[in-house]
Amino acid sequence: MSKTSDKAKLAMIQSFANFMDSGSQSATVVFYESPQPANPSVAADPSKKLVTLTLPEPCFKEVTATYVELHPSDTATVIKSGTAIWARIFNGAGEVAADLTVGTDISLANTNLALGGTLSITSIKLRP
Repeated sequence: MSKTSDKAKLAMIQSFANFMDSGSQSATVVFYESPQPANPSVAADPSKKLVTLTLPEPCFKEVTATYVELHPSDTATVIKSGTAIWARIFNGAGEVAADLTVGTDISLANTNLALGGTLSITSIKLRP
């Protein structure tokens, strides 16, 4: 199996951030209460959506020697009470960019989201 250098991995993450900015809309992060699909090509159950956060455009903030940082999201209102299990990132064209497992790939101060409450992401750092 081949190994990739950290510099090459950072370049891939920067390309990922550029992909997120493609399209006419802003990239979004949607949190769900359902089990996570097997892969990003499997459609998410829209009835399990808890909240949609919007990233500014461009969403890319900076590249460092160890990570690519994105700008913070907006503050969005939770549309359904539930426990956030996973999140899906969509680019500005509405294409799936990635699925993230809450607690492993992305951390929330409180995974139990209440209807009418608010949520935002203050720090997004993608690491190789």
